[in-house]
Amino acid sequence: MPPSCGPVRLVAVDGHAGSGKSTLADRLARALGGAPVLHVDDVASHDALFEWTDRVLGQVIAPFSRGEPARHGVYDWVRRVFGEERVLPPAPVVLVEGVGAGRRALRPHLAGLLWMDLPPEESWARGRRRDGPGLADFWDGWERAERRHFAVDPSRPYADWLVRQCPDGYLVFPGPREGM
Repeated sequence: MPPSCGPVRLVAVDGHAGSGKSTLADRLARALGGAPVLHVDDVASHDALFEWTDRVLGQVIAPFSRGEPARHGVYDWVRRVFGEERVLPPAPVVLVEGVGAGRRALRPHLAGLLWMDLPPEESWARGRRRDGPGLADFWDGWERAERRHFAVDPSRPYADWLVRQCPDGYLVFPGPREGM
């Protein structure tokens, strides 16, 4: 793949909450020799579950486009504030993982878009099990917000690859974008 954002090949890993995006991104990062990963959970917040686009465009995309390191605050989901600053180098490949990572505003800057191909109800059930009953109210609100987001700005139809997690790894299929 040619660079898509300055010298960077920006690759998004998108899918429903609980679908395995973080796990896949971590595995890909290791396989790529330690590629940096931007976690959407670090730039989103309680007040802006999906309204983080300007932050990513200004703090990540703009610097990468100039060949400079990206700098962004990391949101603390317990204290509900942005805290430490994280620096991402303009590496040959940088992964962006999280719900909405393949959104319309970011797609022109992406070298590739992977979609974790797991139905929303199954993904959300996995997420609820992972997070426990203490976050049940958050999940109720999250599911509604995620449905609204993908109804207006779907990522799956633009995926280059569909990824399905298996007990012993992943299956990868050409995405719907291939037919466009």
